[in-house]
Amino acid sequence: MPRRIKPYRKKCRPPSFHKLYRPAVNILTKTPELESKGDRPLKMSFEDQLKALIFYHLEEHVSGRHLIQVLKEDNFARNNIAPKDGIEKSSFFEAINNRGLEQLQFVYKNLCSEASKILPNQYADLGELIAIDGSLINAVLSMAWADYRKNSRKAKIHLGFNINKGIPSKIYFTDGNGAERPFVSKILSPGQTGVSDRGYQEHAEFDSLQAEGKSFVIRIKANTTKTIVREYDVNADSIVFYDAEVLLGTVQNNNQTQKPVRLVGYRVGNVDYWVVTDRRDLTAEQIAEIYGSSPN
Repeated sequence: MPRRIKPYRKKCRPPSFHKLYRPAVNILTKTPELESKGDRPLKMSFEDQLKALIFYHLEEHVSGRHLIQVLKEDNFARNNIAPKDGIEKSSFFEAINNRGLEQLQFVYKNLCSEASKILPNQYADLGELIAIDGSLINAVLSMAWADYRKNSRKAKIHLGFNINKGIPSKIYFTDGNGAERPFVSKILSPGQTGVSDRGYQEHAEFDSLQAEGKSFVIRIKANTTKTIVREYDVNADSIVFYDAEVLLGTVQNNNQTQKPVRLVGYRVGNVDYWVVTDRRDLTAEQIAEIYGSSPN
């Protein structure tokens, strides 16, 4: 059995890198050009940044400094990943922290679109389902745009996840204090159904989404005030115990929905779920299934 001189060092597998990088090659030709913000020429192109990002996660480097060291010392990394003239630490971190976000989002969006064409379609009978959620990610102090708190930098990602295909569909970035609710409409396209938790309850947004032809299945607080417009029958042996057309909120509080929404209440174990939707083409049980399918 062959032995390696330095068994503690990770073995780089070039075919694995090229396999992951290959789908992005054609997209890069259409990607907006990364331009220098000043008089100095760029030390890293966006293509260099993307290669470094893939290689970083593929080889599980422990830090950016570790990656820079490997780019200098490893033959494969130096010849295939690093910029042609090499890269110094200060230039590397300046590029990674401040440039390439627009280009990365473009590549991400197009890769998701390509992947969705070949992946199997689950829950096809329920329509195109998009889970929506926001999450904080840590940022370094030099990332001035990622404002969160004093002496703390965090960015927030606003993610649309295609439940049918099992892959992300859209992503947006803001500083850590960025509001989440405005991104529901941005993430959804007409005909899609957004699936979200109680943090996305906003009555005016329910009206806007219906006007835009964008559907939703969103959990709301159990104590939300409602005015019944019409009640539907429910099966005694079903998990669903409530199904009605309602107006949410009150006129007095200036937060009542202008258009009725369908409110479905169902129970799983000892937990009651209240979800609102504009999907009137499905059974109440299917509405419960949609919310239950979300990874939120």
